[in-house]
Amino acid sequence: MGVQSQAKTPLRILPSAAAIGEHVAENVLERIARAKNAGKRFLLGCPTGRTPKPIFAEMARRLAESREDISHVTLVMMDEYLVSTSHGLDYASATYAWSCHHFAQREIAQRLNANLPRAHRLWDESIWFPDPQHPAAYEKQIADAGGIDYFLLASGASDGHVAFNPPGSSRDSRTRVIPLSEDTRRDNLQTFPTFGTLDNVPRHGVSVGIATILESKEAAMIVWGASKGLTLSRIAAAASYEPDWPATLIHECARREIICDADAHGARARVAGTSAS
Repeated sequence: MGVQSQAKTPLRILPSAAAIGEHVAENVLERIARAKNAGKRFLLGCPTGRTPKPIFAEMARRLAESREDISHVTLVMMDEYLVSTSHGLDYASATYAWSCHHFAQREIAQRLNANLPRAHRLWDESIWFPDPQHPAAYEKQIADAGGIDYFLLASGASDGHVAFNPPGSSRDSRTRVIPLSEDTRRDNLQTFPTFGTLDNVPRHGVSVGIATILESKEAAMIVWGASKGLTLSRIAAAASYEPDWPATLIHECARREIICDADAHGARARVAGTSAS
């Protein structure tokens, strides 16, 4: 399976989620090493949930062998759930398994750092989240650090949301507090069954905007699993950003690639066949 072209953006079809992990991990670690050799920091835009897990697992495996230095890496996290407190909306506790802070620490930082000497590890201070009290400050923080070098992107299965940007999000939207749509909340319930019921899924989140992502220097939209057939179909059929399906933003990133597995590609074909009949 190789690279195909659909619309403006290359579509790479790989056999499995594990193969996607290998491909993307190699690309990201190569860019991280290049930045280190140039004496530059490296900003990696990160989602949470199921989609990036094979990538971080493969990065951790390779780092365990190479013991390369990632102390210059900053994780720019896309979003976080918000809960009501006496001070208004604030981060969900990092003790919750479904919180993005918990994911960043357990699934990314701890995995990547596990077999590295202390001087080569990712620093706690280098894991960034947007502040729900001052969301616009995230834009300045990113810009002052030189911008996001590589953004890993994932799409909602049922409505194409990216981070917490729902259908209808403006192309020029920025980091902000967002009421979460029911479709997004249902997708998140599937991602984190520990929520138990839909009622337990938070109704607000703080999230980077469409424009925030579009300003990254390079991006990859990762789509795997049979449940992602609809969103892959919508993304691949587009040629530019379509607000009713936010994941189509990939077509307007400076350097970009859509990467899917065989299951998602097969499901896409079935969706297309159903639509044609």
